[in-house]
Amino acid sequence: MDDNIRQALQNDTLVDITTTGRKSGKQHTVEVGQRQIDGQVYLSNNPGTRDWAANLLTNPEFTYHLKQSVQQALKAQATPIRDETVRRDIFTTLLTKEDRMEQLEARMERSHLFKVEFLDI
Repeated sequence: MDDNIRQALQNDTLVDITTTGRKSGKQHTVEVGQRQIDGQVYLSNNPGTRDWAANLLTNPEFTYHLKQSVQQALKAQATPIRDETVRRDIFTTLLTKEDRMEQLEARMERSHLFKVEFLDI
């Protein structure tokens, strides 16, 4: 992996993702917060429904757009994390880093969590 991309994945805070609509089949791009733990990138949402998350459940391949320190589109695949113990561990780590631990139970109940794997780097 290119060092500039590695640094962007570690340090940038916002990215765009382009998903394929689960009903329309059309491409949809949305800005999301970038989250990672020890180099592993995750996607999650605030509690509630999100079209991008529903799209990833149907069509897990998407494009991850770095846009802050580096401008680069990366092919990626999202894998939902459903195991409660694993979800709790990841949410605890992420929310501790973001000083948002008060959201833990709401995130556990009403947020999606995906592991992101990059396909072309």
